[in-house]
Amino acid sequence: MGLGMTSTQPSVGGMFIRGVGTATPPTRYTKAECLAAFEQSDWFGRLDARSHLIARTVLQRDNGIDARRLAVTKLDEVFHIDPDTLAQRFLAHAPTLASTAATRALTAAGVAAHDIDAVVVSTCTGYLCPGLSGYVAERLALRADVQAFDLVGQGCAAALPNLQLGRALLASLTCKHVLSVCVEVSSAAMYLDNDPGVLISACLFGDGAGAAVLSGEPTSAAFVGRGIEWIDHSSLLDPSQRDALKFETRNGMLRNVLTRTVPALAADYALRVLHTVLSRAGLHSDDIKTWILHAGGRDVLQAVQRRFELQASDLRYSAAMLREYGNLSSAFVYFVLQAALADDAPAGWWWLSAFGAGFSSHGALLRVH
Repeated sequence: MGLGMTSTQPSVGGMFIRGVGTATPPTRYTKAECLAAFEQSDWFGRLDARSHLIARTVLQRDNGIDARRLAVTKLDEVFHIDPDTLAQRFLAHAPTLASTAATRALTAAGVAAHDIDAVVVSTCTGYLCPGLSGYVAERLALRADVQAFDLVGQGCAAALPNLQLGRALLASLTCKHVLSVCVEVSSAAMYLDNDPGVLISACLFGDGAGAAVLSGEPTSAAFVGRGIEWIDHSSLLDPSQRDALKFETRNGMLRNVLTRTVPALAADYALRVLHTVLSRAGLHSDDIKTWILHAGGRDVLQAVQRRFELQASDLRYSAAMLREYGNLSSAFVYFVLQAALADDAPAGWWWLSAFGAGFSSHGALLRVH
């Protein structure tokens, strides 16, 4: 299989998630609105009858998603699909979404922008050089000596590697506070053709950003006194399965490859990562009080529920965020974490997990007070 496993043991010096913030474009689009816009677009005539059936099936039946936020003022703009239009959409919206989420995370954490020592920004839906980290630093007025990192190519899984890098920066003792940001403008990575995976992807993804302030010490200011401590994490990477889920470049644009094997792969690899960390901690799945999981889609959530032997209620926060926002790619788990905190989910052991291109899977054990 060409399977690689990386396992990070707990190290001296901890990490605490001090504050979380999220952001989306202002306009909410329902499935019915998306289908109507598709049927009225030029693209409807370019695609075959089978594609029409797929789109209608996904958007008319319960696929776990009711609405999405997209960075367009009118839905017909989504169907303006060419490299320059998509690149401009990413440039226009990614810095704003990232900075808004980051500002909200700073406010929640009670940390001033000038106290941030490093910023880590992840995205897979567009490319900028200089990277998004510079735009975030500029808009937030971060210090000129801030350490800035841009992570790309990790797809929906990117939040966990982003947070892992933040933990390493804190452990290096060169940083006291790290700003973690994931932003995806999926409407800037729109592609349509008669491939079922491409069409389903176009019906699933939304736009948004999530951010977290990471610190080496806890604070009572965060979440009305709740403390979130990162205890341990592990990752699994299987390059032999990269063709199951990835972006490829075609006609100068990103084209999402989504295959039927993804739900089973996601559930299987996520379970293996979970068992790795829990065994080191001497814990069992029953010890996890709250599950913070990337949803991917309804089929992925159902596969995870079966594989983990969970109840639907265990995945309620992931399901709720998927239904309202769609798949937000790397930003999704910040929304789920925020939802659990807002609902005053039970204290104790929490599990944070995401999967994505690679094929990769990551998980982290959190202790929440």
